[in-house]
Amino acid sequence: MARSLSRGLLPLALPLAGLGAWFWATGPGMLPEYLLPSPPAVGRALCDYVLGGVPGAASSPYSGRFPTDLAASLSRVLGGFCLAVALGLPLGLASGRLPLLARLLSPAINGLRSVPGICWLPLALVWFGVGYRTTVFLIALAAFFPLFLNAAAGAAAVPAVQLRAGAMLGLSRLGLVRHVVLPASAGPVRSGLRIGLGLSFAYLVLGEMTGATEGLGAMIMDARLMGRVDLVVVGILLVSLAGWLADVLLVLLLRAAFKSCRRLP
Repeated sequence: MARSLSRGLLPLALPLAGLGAWFWATGPGMLPEYLLPSPPAVGRALCDYVLGGVPGAASSPYSGRFPTDLAASLSRVLGGFCLAVALGLPLGLASGRLPLLARLLSPAINGLRSVPGICWLPLALVWFGVGYRTTVFLIALAAFFPLFLNAAAGAAAVPAVQLRAGAMLGLSRLGLVRHVVLPASAGPVRSGLRIGLGLSFAYLVLGEMTGATEGLGAMIMDARLMGRVDLVVVGILLVSLAGWLADVLLVLLLRAAFKSCRRLP
């Protein structure tokens, strides 16, 4: 009982320690409110942004806007991440099993993945304009590389004996991919998906800070321009929470869809 209780409380240790340090840093004689708002001030701003009309909260044009902003942001993350999966996963698996394709793609992939996302922003704005398509492009670009590289590494590490056994059982090439390559490379593929999803939320904010009218990133940028540091902190907390919940959901979906993922921690 005590061991299970300690395991349940352990994930809360760092957040509680961070909250305690936050209270201490914003105490009397410490950091001023315009640099770091206190937890109660951020809590009021959070409630006003999520629920709207909270007494004691500072006046904000974003009062009660959270559902609209969240829906806009999640639609962009979903669009960009699905595009990255549709391109990166099959290309990565094929590259891991086909040395000629790997030699063809490797220089371009390794060169382009070194380019910071901010460098693509001017081109994206010229190509797609301000709004949904630019953000989706940046998200897809960011998530593609970890998906591709992890899928390629996982597919390349599949033992040849497993492929020969599948071929002896009469599996076609597509059947080998589905029943041998994918299960054997489940660990690296899952890691690539989780890394790509995390980067999707990071690049979501970058894309929405370029003139989008709705979204969590747009709210953060507007709050900065208005000098509302409490709302900036609220945006950071909500993006972090949304990313964590999306990661949990992704892991649950992978475990439900693939038996090989159920054995992974």
